[in-house]
Amino acid sequence: MHPPPPAAAAAMDFSQNSLFGYMEDLQELTIIERPVRRSLKTPEEIERLTVDEDLSDIERAVYLLSAGQDIQGTSVIANLPFLMRQNPAETLRRVLPKVRDALHGAGVDMQLTAAGSFLTILQEESVSVHTYAHSFLQVILLHLEHRDAGVSNAWLETLLSVIEVLPKETLRHEILNPLVSKAQLSQTVQSRLVSCKILGKLTNKFDAHTIKREILPLVKSLCQDVEYEVRSCMCRQLENIAQGIGTDLTKSVVLPELIELSRDEGCSVRLAAFETLVNLLDVFDTDDRSQTILPLVKSFCEKSFKADESILISLSFHLGKLCHGLYGIFTPDQHLRFLEFYKKLCTLGLQQENGHNENQIPPQILEQEKKYISVRKNCAYNFPAMIVFVDPKNFHMELYSTFFCLCHDPEVPVRYTIAICFYEVSKLLNSGVYLIHKELITLLQDESLEVLDALIDHLPEILELMSAGGESNIQENKLSSLPDLIPALTAAEQRAAASLKWRTHEKLLQKYACLPHVISSDQIYYRFLQRMFTIMMTNNVLPVQKAASRTLCIFLRYNRKQEQRHEVIQKLIEQLGQGKSYWNRLRFLDTCEFIIEIFSKSFFCKYFFLPAIELIHDPVANVRMKLCHLLPKVKSTLKIPADKHLLQQLEMCVRKLLCQEKDKDVLAIVKRTVLELDRMEMSMDAEQLEKEKQQNEGRPMSEKTYEKKRRDTKTPTTLPKSTPTSAPGPSSSAPSTSKEIKKSKLIRSQSINNQTFHAKYGNLDKCANKSSAAAYTTCVSGLGKAPVISLADDSFRTRNASSLPASFSPGMPLPSTSRGPGSSADPKSSGSKDTQPSRKATLKSRKSNP
Repeated sequence: MHPPPPAAAAAMDFSQNSLFGYMEDLQELTIIERPVRRSLKTPEEIERLTVDEDLSDIERAVYLLSAGQDIQGTSVIANLPFLMRQNPAETLRRVLPKVRDALHGAGVDMQLTAAGSFLTILQEESVSVHTYAHSFLQVILLHLEHRDAGVSNAWLETLLSVIEVLPKETLRHEILNPLVSKAQLSQTVQSRLVSCKILGKLTNKFDAHTIKREILPLVKSLCQDVEYEVRSCMCRQLENIAQGIGTDLTKSVVLPELIELSRDEGCSVRLAAFETLVNLLDVFDTDDRSQTILPLVKSFCEKSFKADESILISLSFHLGKLCHGLYGIFTPDQHLRFLEFYKKLCTLGLQQENGHNENQIPPQILEQEKKYISVRKNCAYNFPAMIVFVDPKNFHMELYSTFFCLCHDPEVPVRYTIAICFYEVSKLLNSGVYLIHKELITLLQDESLEVLDALIDHLPEILELMSAGGESNIQENKLSSLPDLIPALTAAEQRAAASLKWRTHEKLLQKYACLPHVISSDQIYYRFLQRMFTIMMTNNVLPVQKAASRTLCIFLRYNRKQEQRHEVIQKLIEQLGQGKSYWNRLRFLDTCEFIIEIFSKSFFCKYFFLPAIELIHDPVANVRMKLCHLLPKVKSTLKIPADKHLLQQLEMCVRKLLCQEKDKDVLAIVKRTVLELDRMEMSMDAEQLEKEKQQNEGRPMSEKTYEKKRRDTKTPTTLPKSTPTSAPGPSSSAPSTSKEIKKSKLIRSQSINNQTFHAKYGNLDKCANKSSAAAYTTCVSGLGKAPVISLADDSFRTRNASSLPASFSPGMPLPSTSRGPGSSADPKSSGSKDTQPSRKATLKSRKSNP
């Protein structure tokens, strides 16, 4: 026996010190367990919490509100909207009185729950407005002045929503009349604050005469309240009051109050007055703006640097709206002063020394710097409005340096905000957008992914504006003046890929689909295509892989060089469709789905139809399952009679899935897919049908006849030559006359309507359990329309030269992708991404054992 290692020996050292330490640990564990044991319910407590299961919902609610504990009563109140929906009469008669009693002296949780339930009942309109006011309004008014501010605000929000629907008489008697006494100085501050907010909501409910006689005196009284909190609250309600009383009363009553409040000794009152003035600029005429409001604003701006930084935050946020509202009344000197004031705010706090240690800075200085960051962030938010203020043609002289500073600001929130506004700035500059090319590169290369995420929301629109330059859309001029764009885009994608923020990476790849419109196909081919392949094959996030796949398909769609297109197609088939990893083969089917969506039907049939359906032999059930889901879309790409041979291959694929599939999940999907395929109508090429009809009758169609038939098949609008026509199903030969088509269609619709669905399912179940040649005949009869193909026919797996696209033979040989369900040599083939199925199918074994 070997001696234990030193670490083990140390662990086994039961000296006195270590033993005492061990006992202390046990005591700590005991202390930890004690509260858990004490929290367990005794049988008596459990008995008190138990309710008879035979009670109805109403009876249980009444019982719990009367004799239950607080948590049970809170649960009943939370369930009150449900009771009102089920039985409103009994709930109002029996449950609501118990709720009123429970709320007297109730805790915060029950009060908040009740306020929320009352609001939900109002919004759901479980009872009429009259009934609601009679039953619930007094309870709401009773708890408005709760000592807890959160509870009081919750009830107030409910009351403000109730005011919206109550009739005038109810509002007057139940709310306005009691408000006269509630707004007096003798009442508490909280009561007066509640009165301010109610007055702001009531103004829109009464006529101007009632407002002037009953409401405005209360408003004036609260604007002159001794408490600054009340004055500030009432000042913020003046905007709602002004909208309710009209322009004349606003000028004669509201404006004087705002002027007085703007000179108030309380900082929060002055701030509320300033923000209300800005929001009411549209109400006042030019004289009021120039003679009254503009001097106030100038004074406010001049004193803002000496006051609290919170005023600067508000001022910077409203500056764009302020400049827009006062535009046209500024003198040139005033215009310049406001612009300089804005520029000063954009660099506020940046003039201080950098590189200091944050641990050595007093907390008040750190708080001040945070407020300065908020100011610069608000300036970035208002930058588009300031471009309008100076006129876009003056951007370079007046605002470019400021824009440069905002794009290079040391704080992420500022750069994030200017990145959000970048598209608006680009639109405003129009032909002068070339001036901010470098700033686009700067933000694309920003170290923060948040900034990049904000910028790429409108990246396609920005790049299109950049490529057009406000002049033309000529291909040769696409971003020729921006050579750093492509390196910046590739670097941005690599940073996103290296991070854990896969949603940003996914969005970036989706936005890169715009690149064919702004850069050349050669640049895309050499700088982006291979990267899309790499992401599809190596990235572990499915949405990212799909985004790369779709973008790659768009790149391929706009690439006009045949050699490059064929190379990409061959890579897709060989590296994905025939890839060693089943994960890659799943991505190939995703790519096929995107190709069907983006490309023409003939393109898919030419290059991807056969490689896709050959995955019927894939050893991994998930791949075969995904193929089954894709088959209806695959069939939709076929046109009869041109694609008869592909239709036969598709039918053979379905038969083999039915008769050879061993996985029950795949088989269940196959059965549903067969029924869906059976119901699908085929697209028919009318011109081709007419040609075949003429050839079958032994009369070659003349040029004039052909031209006439071609014109007849066209609809008045611009449609492709192949007019979709209903066909009886996946048949290898098209009917020669429209009567036969209609007859076949009628027979099929009758068979579907006569509950043939279950019969087909029965045939499919039988077919799935058969392995003889008769099984194929049974499957064909279940499908109803496909011709019987011999069991020995293995043309699907042995693709000859005639079935291959011309572009792949002989210069681009494609290896066969046939795989038998049991041919995988890798034991991980059913669950690993890196399965290694045999690349050469054992054709002999499959033929001998169908």
